[in-house]
Amino acid sequence: MATIYMKKATEQDLPRVLDIIDLAKKTLKKRGVDQWQNGYPDPVILEQDIKDGINYIMVLDGEIVGTAALQQGIEENYETINEGKWDENSKPGYTVIHRIAVDPNYSGHNLSDTMIHHLLTLSRELGYTDVRIDTHFENMAMQHVIEKNGFIHRGTITMMEDENSVPRIAYQMLIE
Repeated sequence: MATIYMKKATEQDLPRVLDIIDLAKKTLKKRGVDQWQNGYPDPVILEQDIKDGINYIMVLDGEIVGTAALQQGIEENYETINEGKWDENSKPGYTVIHRIAVDPNYSGHNLSDTMIHHLLTLSRELGYTDVRIDTHFENMAMQHVIEKNGFIHRGTITMMEDENSVPRIAYQMLIE
């Protein structure tokens, strides 16, 4: 049986985090998805995530196979939602899953689902009951993963990446 868990990334994990993000960018490009094709997320952002203590890595049998940021509190880009609204039971603070990626060499093992489950548990353990995530309109694979894991489509938000306004599909899940 495989051993799988998540933990906070350290500076020593940064090269592998960068590698996984780079592999994800290449996979998106192969699929014709314009997400993450203009430099974002770059090494500076990923290093800052680690310094801020919001980057988590998934470890499978001793090898880092996934990465994600779990922002806590308020995300400026999520404050304005278009073509919908956040759940009326939303709390002032929430977590946001950002920069989620799994090494494509491990595709077919449902690791994205597992990572989301761990991040939901972590969100709850941190005291948050409102979890949000977004993805690119062309990223059908991530839309499927997000919806399959119980997130509800709430509308669109605009992410500011490299000074460009980038619309994204916004999702939310309230947990007890």
